[in-house]
Amino acid sequence: MQEANLFRALADPTRRAVFERLSSGEMSVTELKAGFDVSQPAISQHLAALKGAGLVSERREGRHAYYRSEPQGLAPLAEWVQRYEVAWPERIEKLKQVLKDMEP
Repeated sequence: MQEANLFRALADPTRRAVFERLSSGEMSVTELKAGFDVSQPAISQHLAALKGAGLVSERREGRHAYYRSEPQGLAPLAEWVQRYEVAWPERIEKLKQVLKDMEP
């Protein structure tokens, strides 16, 4: 299931940071590594997980690979959140009432 891969990929704080960093533009693994205190193989593993979840794409140029974020990969997450959004206004009103009832 694509959603499961997406949630797993975004569960890791380093992967989220890599995705966010790539949102500013295309980068090589070497360029990405410069912003993190992890090894190049670790960055490559994070990129593989992000790529598998549809959050990152790769472009090869000779021996070099360049990565960029694919924001549309977040669509399943947005759709999942939207399914529950319908209940939020009612729950917020109930919370407001509970808080009001707690006031001295």
